[in-house]
Amino acid sequence: MARWKKPTKDEILQNRRTLAERARTGDLRLPEAVAEIRKGFGMTQEEFAKTLSLTRRQVAEIETGAANPTLETLERIGRLFGFAVGLVPKAENRSDTEK
Repeated sequence: MARWKKPTKDEILQNRRTLAERARTGDLRLPEAVAEIRKGFGMTQEEFAKTLSLTRRQVAEIETGAANPTLETLERIGRLFGFAVGLVPKAENRSDTEK
C-alpha cells in the first residue's frame, strides 16, 4: 500500500485553517472531515485508529458514512485538529439570520 508523505507543521496548520473555514461555511461533512483530518496528519487508518483507541474498521466506517460515532469519539477526533463538536447552521439559513 502506498503511503503519502507526512505533512510539515506548516501544512498541518494550513489544513486546519482550510477545514475550519469549510466547517464555518457549512461545506464540511463528517465523513470527509475525518478522512481529511487523518490525511492531514499523514496517518493511515490503522495509525489514526490506534491514536483514538478505535479499530481500523471503525475509522473506515466513519470515513464512508456507514458508522454512527458516539459524541465521545467525535470529540476525540476533533481535539486532534483543535475542533469542538457543535452545531453549525446551514449556509442557506445563515444569510437569513444575519440580516
